[in-house]
Amino acid sequence: MTASHFPTLFSPLQLGDLTVKNRIVSTGHETNLAQHGQMGEAIIAYHEARAKGGAGLIVTEVALAHSSGVFVAEPIRVDSDDCIPGYRNLAQAIHQYDCGLIAQLFHPGREIVASEDGTAPVSYSASATPNERFHVMPRAMQIEMIREVIAAFGDAARRMQKAGLDGVEIVASHGYLPAQFLNPQVNTRSDSYGGALDNRARLIREIAADIRAKTSPGFVIGVRISGDERCHDGMEPGEIQRAIEGIAAEGNLTYVSLVAGSSATLSGSVHIVPPMQEATGYTVPLAEGLKSRISLPVIVTGRINQPQDAERILAAGRADMCGMTRALICDPEIGNKAREGRIDDIRACIACNQACIGHFHAGYPISCIQNPVSGRELTYGMVNKAPHGKRIMVIGGGPGGMKAAAVAAERGHEVTLFERDAQLGGQARLAQLLPTRAEFGGIITNLTREMELAGVTLRKSTEVDAALIKDFAPDEVIVATGATPRWPEFEGRDTAHVVDAWQVLRGEATVGGAVLIADWRCDWVGIGLAEMLAGQGRAVTLAVNGYMPGQRIQMYVRDASIGRLHSLGVTVIPYTRLYGADEDSVYLQHLMSGEPVICEGIDTLVLAQGHTPDNAVEAMLRDMGVTHHLVGDCIAPRTAEEAVLEGLRIGRAV
Repeated sequence: MTASHFPTLFSPLQLGDLTVKNRIVSTGHETNLAQHGQMGEAIIAYHEARAKGGAGLIVTEVALAHSSGVFVAEPIRVDSDDCIPGYRNLAQAIHQYDCGLIAQLFHPGREIVASEDGTAPVSYSASATPNERFHVMPRAMQIEMIREVIAAFGDAARRMQKAGLDGVEIVASHGYLPAQFLNPQVNTRSDSYGGALDNRARLIREIAADIRAKTSPGFVIGVRISGDERCHDGMEPGEIQRAIEGIAAEGNLTYVSLVAGSSATLSGSVHIVPPMQEATGYTVPLAEGLKSRISLPVIVTGRINQPQDAERILAAGRADMCGMTRALICDPEIGNKAREGRIDDIRACIACNQACIGHFHAGYPISCIQNPVSGRELTYGMVNKAPHGKRIMVIGGGPGGMKAAAVAAERGHEVTLFERDAQLGGQARLAQLLPTRAEFGGIITNLTREMELAGVTLRKSTEVDAALIKDFAPDEVIVATGATPRWPEFEGRDTAHVVDAWQVLRGEATVGGAVLIADWRCDWVGIGLAEMLAGQGRAVTLAVNGYMPGQRIQMYVRDASIGRLHSLGVTVIPYTRLYGADEDSVYLQHLMSGEPVICEGIDTLVLAQGHTPDNAVEAMLRDMGVTHHLVGDCIAPRTAEEAVLEGLRIGRAV
């Protein structure tokens, strides 16, 4: 399968003066890689990797056109000429690969997360209508300020053209300022910017017109819009389509980029970066509906992570380009691999959200649990061959061991991986068994392929002992033996009906009709088990050692899961620790008051109490005096992200 098998995906498309070589788009997304609000080496290296990897178009992340739109501590700013040198360097890096470059221009309106100094800033919107997610009460914009913001967008676009970019994109999606003017439930104005749809669309029309007046005729002007805001107070999709139809008719826009969701509510925000519960290409019907109304090219984004899916969408005429952003975070080479027919070599995104949007929300640079080079291109972008080939023994076939083996072999070592079980994958094999988590198993498929390409030898169903190590005579040993379920001491542990999460997932335990899950870690295990068992018809209580289920996982994944738990009737008890159990009750203690919380009528207590490192092989190697390296949960139980990153580091170090 080569580019000829993806004729539409790899066909050029004209956008103004820009000829885009293919239909693969890296859409605007937060990276946290900018340096004090400017384009520095890290963010340039990040985008350059995607351009070099075969993307047709790159849209950079939101940049503030006006000083009233500060929404995080250190945003990228394009409200002065200071931004031009950095964007010029980025454009030069991207254009050498025949890749288009467009900058997002942004004003959040009332959707403000933080500020530059920690104090709550004054936010501005169409009207003084509060948002639900961030609990912000904005100030209604005066006409003078509206005109100032419109002019600021045009000035920012002029700077982008001066820097050598191909165009700009007006961010009118996800409930941000232009969308706030569009939405009649947010915009209650009675002047020329409120009331009828034509008035509410005036802000976007005038921004586009100001940009066009300040740039050349062929300069690309796009607008990004949520085709469905997916929240209780969002606009109707039909009204959104009519608004865009009217804006497009004025002739200033070059394309429309369509997404779903809104930042204004928890339910809408899930669709900003939709987790794996959403179907592949679930936003395509929205794009198709918009295309029937306008003649402009339409970019569609929403869980499109494979070239086969993109080709089907494009060939059917349902969209003109595909936003494949997380696919490119996971595998920057997806364009080249698809064009060359190396489909099996593509590292497919599993939509876990952990290290991409999860890192942004936690304040860290973007990365990927499967591809820790993402966001670390300056550190790990080049793989150096080992000066001397070594005989490497990797013990443990979970994600960390697999990554270590693949990287070490890629560097020229002779690598053999030993796995005790008949299958590779470690805890990823369990994760994929939970509701809406099936795609997590893709990490096993992807890492297995990485090992195959690197030439790793596999020995599965093999228990490693001292004799085997002596016989193999390795130059280096990498230990990735993982962890086992933690069973803490508590009263009734050995007499009550107690099982652990692994036993439940493997089908090794009998579970009664009324279940209490004692969730210490507050991650995907407890929340996933609760959904699974409730879905089987059991009465489920989830007792959380924190303030909410899924506290430690990315918020869009967590919030969507909590919604499903509510629909299934799961009882959630936060702020509790496990104290004891007997034949029909579980005894908890409130974390803050110290008072007892007694749950009666419980048939089975399920432990989701984290993990204990499996250090047996490490101890054996220490006794033998064999030099070794540790990777993943055998150091300390964490997640697949840390295991894969450590595998990368050790694979590069041996």
